[in-house]
Amino acid sequence: MNLSKFVGHSASLLGLLAGVIFLAGCHTQSSDQQFSELQGVTVGSTGGAAPESPGGNGTHVLKAGDLLNVVYSDTPVVLPGFEGRIKENGAITLVFNQAFTAAGKTRGELEKEIHDRYVPKYFKYMTVTVRVQEGTRFYYVGGEVKSPGQHAYIARITLTQAIQSSGDFTDFANKKKVKLIHADGRSQIINCSKVLKDPSLDPEVFPNDKIHVYRKIL
Repeated sequence: MNLSKFVGHSASLLGLLAGVIFLAGCHTQSSDQQFSELQGVTVGSTGGAAPESPGGNGTHVLKAGDLLNVVYSDTPVVLPGFEGRIKENGAITLVFNQAFTAAGKTRGELEKEIHDRYVPKYFKYMTVTVRVQEGTRFYYVGGEVKSPGQHAYIARITLTQAIQSSGDFTDFANKKKVKLIHADGRSQIINCSKVLKDPSLDPEVFPNDKIHVYRKIL
């Protein structure tokens, strides 16, 4: 074989080898891309989890006063959804008068508990979606306080703390007669003079509760 033929033959082999390597690389990248798409991530991204369904962080622990929206799907009949707040006792009541303890659970845990209650007892299939409605929650303080009105509920708070957040009592306040009206309609009269001496008597205030400080009778 002369030199020119040898060089030409070698060049052909090198070109063929380069093509095989290129195709192998494309196949690997395509496979990686397909695997990543199945896992819910994009190749080269720093995130490792698929986008979450609407309604807040899946690790958020539900608590009394949270506004929930519960939707049922994949059932043979249309079921009315639920929209309302978790009661102070931590419960919600759904279709067929079924009560659930929502407080202390994540959305995912509550969804599973609701599903397992209805399937297979009531339905063969059901998909349950729980969403936490975003928005600020409030409590209300009126009567003989220095700054009456609506206050944002940010964290757990007691009656005397709520009064302090409203500027504290006025000089005309009857500290022995403070009315706490809960969102479910229950009410109680609190003697804050006793509470100041014994903090264990200080009741907790929940979202949508109302506090009224009475005026002293002069």
